[in-house]
Amino acid sequence: MEGIWKGCWTNNGGQPRNVQPFSDEDASIETMSHCSGFSDPASFTEDGPEVDEEATQEDLEYKLKGFIDLTLDKSAKTRQAALESLKSAFSSKILYEFIMERRMTLTDSIERCIKKGKSEEQCAAAGLACLLCVQMGSGIESEEIFKTLGPVLKKIVCDGTASVQARQACATCLGICCFIVTDDITELYSTMECLENIFIKAYPRDRDTNGVSSTPNTVLHISALLAWTLLLTICPMNEVKKKIEMHLHKLPSMLSCDDVNMRIAAGETLALLFELARETDADFFYEDMELLTEKLRALATDGNKHRAKVDKRKQRSVFRDVLRAVEERDFPTETVKFGPERMYIDCWVKKQTYDTFKEILGSGMQYHLQSNDFLRNVFELGPPVMLDAAALKTMKISRFERHLYNSAAFKARTKARSKCRDKRADVGEFF
Repeated sequence: MEGIWKGCWTNNGGQPRNVQPFSDEDASIETMSHCSGFSDPASFTEDGPEVDEEATQEDLEYKLKGFIDLTLDKSAKTRQAALESLKSAFSSKILYEFIMERRMTLTDSIERCIKKGKSEEQCAAAGLACLLCVQMGSGIESEEIFKTLGPVLKKIVCDGTASVQARQACATCLGICCFIVTDDITELYSTMECLENIFIKAYPRDRDTNGVSSTPNTVLHISALLAWTLLLTICPMNEVKKKIEMHLHKLPSMLSCDDVNMRIAAGETLALLFELARETDADFFYEDMELLTEKLRALATDGNKHRAKVDKRKQRSVFRDVLRAVEERDFPTETVKFGPERMYIDCWVKKQTYDTFKEILGSGMQYHLQSNDFLRNVFELGPPVMLDAAALKTMKISRFERHLYNSAAFKARTKARSKCRDKRADVGEFF
């Protein structure tokens, strides 16, 4: 790309090489080499000797500026690599001031990549849009970003000619960005309707159908359903009642889908709908409760030999909790630890919200829970906890200590697995 230069690197003899512009052939390779430092979010927080934080920040921002420029490159591979590098940085650091100055440039780049890019590039751009809004929080700047990207995302989601993966990524992005920025109730309802029109296509047309076959669009239906469910958690109660009446008797049909992820998404959505229904009406009554609990119990104890062991294990774990929620109004509280703090996930609404942001932030979730004002507000954690240098030092363990701990844990896991294998070996496989 013209205007972006490789720089004056020295050869083995110490002489500077001729400065050359990026070419289409080597741009992607060059970008990938620069991007490698961002491939693992942990690289931002590795232990090591004390460094000049100001210089490190300047170096980081210099690299990020280069990646932003490269999102406009002629090479699709270069653009995608730059988008992925920005995603890794945004998920691992709070970069509010840096992004604030360049939010419109970033928005324009994302819009261009979603409109003109192919599947993988569109997915990367949609993921970056999510992280951009997470960084900016629920202010007027994020609203401007969503006003630009919202219509583009909706267009891709509804475009039957676009790749399923791109539509799936855009559906997730649409739900998350709307959740973060929308104060306009009309926009909230419009976005939910867009997502609703996608996942209702997974409902069986014949009410007597016993099973639902998965299709290439099933992954899209799952993402649209989960994004819609997230938005339902911030709807006014009268709208929640309408949606419950509309979908609560249809969703159980998805429990018969032959795709395990669809069954799980439908089950968790049902648990959340029951939780919201009981909040809005203490005397809430579901007519087909006996039939539904039978279905849920069957999934919680599923021993179908035709299903993969991993899928069965995952399904049984989820549906035990779903069954408890529907039948006993109970939720197994989870504890999330980050730094010196603890957060308790004690309801399905909170679980759905946490799982959504964990999916897009990955290993950066803990860092953002500690430092991101928007996320702390969502989970009612209060202002970030300020720790002095002494407190931070006592919390940190050295790389060597971490290595010893990991080695010990690995050996313990190996021994435990060996014992399990020995026990399984004693069970006759032929009977």
